[in-house]
Amino acid sequence: MQQELLKRLTAGGDAIVGGKIGLSSKANQEKFGIDEPIFGHLLASMVIPEGDPISIDSMFHPVVEPEISFLLAEDLKGPGITVGNVLSATAGVMPAFEIADNRYEAPISRIEDNIADNSGAAIVILGGKLTKIDNLDLRLVGMVLEENGEVISTGAGAAVLGNPAQAVANLANRWANFDIGLKAGDIVISGTPVAAVAAESGDSFNAIFDRLGGVSVSFA
Repeated sequence: MQQELLKRLTAGGDAIVGGKIGLSSKANQEKFGIDEPIFGHLLASMVIPEGDPISIDSMFHPVVEPEISFLLAEDLKGPGITVGNVLSATAGVMPAFEIADNRYEAPISRIEDNIADNSGAAIVILGGKLTKIDNLDLRLVGMVLEENGEVISTGAGAAVLGNPAQAVANLANRWANFDIGLKAGDIVISGTPVAAVAAESGDSFNAIFDRLGGVSVSFA
């Protein structure tokens, strides 16, 4: 069903610009009773500039997820993609917020519904600057998440499948089952190391990543 949804969206003029890994941390997997991540596609219309407030009225059940995003310099197509392959193919990484959502009237309780809904892909905000990963261990990149000026959670890259690059490798290998590959220039958001946080009108969030910089988002 996810592929059919994408066909309709791209037929309307949108374009696939990358992929996302969802439920990549144990904290978020436990909510759905699963032990592996899920995957979705990013569309050009989902990537918005940092600083533009998001209207709550335009969304259904938005949640905020701070993540490390990858910009690919080379194609990646499974099977057999490893962390080393991902690191070699990466132009750099950036801090990001994913604002995940779903198009259902009620909050999703079944993982099958989440996957069919493109794994909740809705909005992506990229922050900071592109940072090369030479001599950067993504497992050790710490993150502090603030809501309305108060620290609400902390995490590190290792919480995302042991390494955010492993999440990208898993995505490439899973997509190989559908004869789909990641392309040079694609953006991949690797999943959040902390529990997703529900957003309400008037909320503002800031995520600060060690050595990568920060990213912010507000809701109106």
